[in-house]
Amino acid sequence: MRIKINLITQIAIGLAVGICVGVLLNHFPDYKGWWIEQVLQPAGDAFIKLMKMIIVPLVFSCMVVGIAGSGKRALGRVGTKSLVYFFVVTGVAIIFGLLIGNVLQPGAGAGFAVSSASEAVPPVQNGSAGLGKVLLGIIPDNVVAAMAEAKLLSVLFFAILFGVALSTLDEPRRQPLVAVLQTVVDTMFKVTHMVMAYSPIGIFALIAVTVSTFGIDSLLPLAKLIAITYVAVLFFAIVVLGLVAKAVGENIFEIIKAFKGELILAFSSASSATVMPQLMAKTEARGIPRTITSLVIPLGYSFNLDGASLFAGLGTLFIAQAYNIELALADQVMLVFIMVLTSKGAAGVPGFMFVILTATLTAAGLPLEGVALIAGVYRLMDMPVTALNVLGNALAPIVIAKWESRSGSLPAESRVHGGDVVVMEQPSR
Repeated sequence: MRIKINLITQIAIGLAVGICVGVLLNHFPDYKGWWIEQVLQPAGDAFIKLMKMIIVPLVFSCMVVGIAGSGKRALGRVGTKSLVYFFVVTGVAIIFGLLIGNVLQPGAGAGFAVSSASEAVPPVQNGSAGLGKVLLGIIPDNVVAAMAEAKLLSVLFFAILFGVALSTLDEPRRQPLVAVLQTVVDTMFKVTHMVMAYSPIGIFALIAVTVSTFGIDSLLPLAKLIAITYVAVLFFAIVVLGLVAKAVGENIFEIIKAFKGELILAFSSASSATVMPQLMAKTEARGIPRTITSLVIPLGYSFNLDGASLFAGLGTLFIAQAYNIELALADQVMLVFIMVLTSKGAAGVPGFMFVILTATLTAAGLPLEGVALIAGVYRLMDMPVTALNVLGNALAPIVIAKWESRSGSLPAESRVHGGDVVVMEQPSR
């Protein structure tokens, strides 16, 4: 009988074995050089190269299909308002993650070195290039060269323009190319799945190199990162989402209480997809029209990942600090733009958090070994992150419904009142 072990468990095993091997090599330095140079470093660098390999085609195809796939009129007014809300809230979550990272410094003191497979070149050298020149540098002279050189911001810029232009074409001309790009997306999901299947080996090798070189104490910042993630998620849920809820006449604690079953399930399983049906049913039971819940919640599962956005900011700054790379304010402003886009372009990908981090680190010129450091313990942080994703998607349809009500856009028989939608009888004729 074959026993199936899920990917997260495999990664955890790889981390544990890598730590043990690293400790052994650290105590037997005579053998360390050969094992690192001939076995461990090549195996770890292979994982880094594989992750870099998939980013450009994956993010480009996802972004174009996401923009053009449904046509310019398909989402309508509710969809447009939802996307505006999602981009604002996830942008705030990213900024919040960066703010927490700057204040609490989770990666400070790690002092890791960068391997040959990853070059650390911050996007703005201490702000000396000037924001204007940086923004100008995003526009590619040659998009093919930008793809070849993995200039992700330039690729995303072209993908957005291409997607918007494609969405303006009429259906018969637009749909064949969208179908081809959708096939590319589906194929890249399969390729990503193959790469992620190798990730336990790559993480084992990279962790072994880190521990053998810097000692077991080098992993202590990871414990700090885990603790800070829990505090940051709790604070964001109560304060930031609490303020959003208050703005639409709701109480965040009442929402948490109403959806506590779904939040507990999402936290324990680290999976938000399993609670989507219950989330939609309970939201409708609170009086939100089905026309809103059926669009906003599924759309939010791709575009409204508050927990993942927060951790993308926090995790990226942790990696920069762990490798002693100082990011100026201009660098971090650019990181916000990078993460807002990359977090939307890879939301449905297996192991999407690692894809988002890899895309962000690639665009920012930060060392990709940091992904392996985080991946080994991410399951512990994935639980609160997933719960925050679910809470954000429980709140979103309430916000959109209130927005629609205030603008007078809901049908005459449905109006939001005090956070609830009440049904008003039509006058008889």
